[in-house]
Amino acid sequence: MQKLSVALGEYPHGQALLDGDVEVDGYRVEPVQVRPIIAAYRRMIRDLEFDVCELAPVSYLMARQEGVPITAIPVFLNRRFHHGDVQCAEGSGIRVPRDLEGRRVGVRAYSVSTGVWVRGVLSEEYGVAHEKITWVVDDDDHIEGRAPANVERVTDGRSLGELLRADELDAALSGNAGTGRAGPPRPNWTATGVAAPDDESDAEGPYPLFADSATLAADWYLRTGIYPLHSVIAIRSELVEREPGLPTALYAAFVESKRRHLASDPDWSALPRFARQAREIGGDPVPYGIGANEPSLHAILRYSRDQGLLDADFPSDLRELFAEGDYQDA
Repeated sequence: MQKLSVALGEYPHGQALLDGDVEVDGYRVEPVQVRPIIAAYRRMIRDLEFDVCELAPVSYLMARQEGVPITAIPVFLNRRFHHGDVQCAEGSGIRVPRDLEGRRVGVRAYSVSTGVWVRGVLSEEYGVAHEKITWVVDDDDHIEGRAPANVERVTDGRSLGELLRADELDAALSGNAGTGRAGPPRPNWTATGVAAPDDESDAEGPYPLFADSATLAADWYLRTGIYPLHSVIAIRSELVEREPGLPTALYAAFVESKRRHLASDPDWSALPRFARQAREIGGDPVPYGIGANEPSLHAILRYSRDQGLLDADFPSDLRELFAEGDYQDA
């Protein structure tokens, strides 16, 4: 059997594949642990270091545009909503989304997927002109050269969280996309100590742009069908050209791995965030396949084009984004 090096984040619905309990027909999976998994993205895009690797969807699209020889299957291991991700500095005076125009907003890197989703929501839902915001970053994009002129780099070593608390940023994104981590992803990435926007113990300091973000996100999903993607599975194109059946076999293995997890943990107790999201969308919190994710895929393409990360003529046919294969929604 051929060896297949696989780098994934820590997801209970992917564990059976990594453990070897679920086989990829004709291959022996050899897991490669990279923590945080974000660190693997650049290694895959720039050096093709792994046979199979989880990638951020925007990074994958940008890599395809640049001719990086990778292709994907429609497996999206991670999803989440973003209405709760914008934190405003205590002294910013920001009350409504359009108050962000003319301000300085922190995000780890311009092309980070959370940033793309947040800018898309702000633009389409609230009429915010993202080009009128100065985006302040403290890390590189995986694909460089696409950041617009309204992007500014932190040069003094301070974290986005420190700048937000000092009112030197008017707002910033939370978590790994902003104030939750400092600088590029590295082993033992440490939190910067900035409270999440919904942390009621933090009576002073940054506050959320949207006080009732969960309700807004659920309403948005029900109106649009968009459920933000945060990972896609990429394969080195050389393997697909040599073994055209690999994408179908790999997809089937991911589907079976998820099925086994659900059989043992139908309530997603191992990942409570997904249990909450299942309630919010009224269904599977991690749907696989092209058809089941059509609104989300069209949205990430649209947002990436609108924000200058993809060219206007980047393919809009969703089938062109993925290797040929049998991908029944699952």
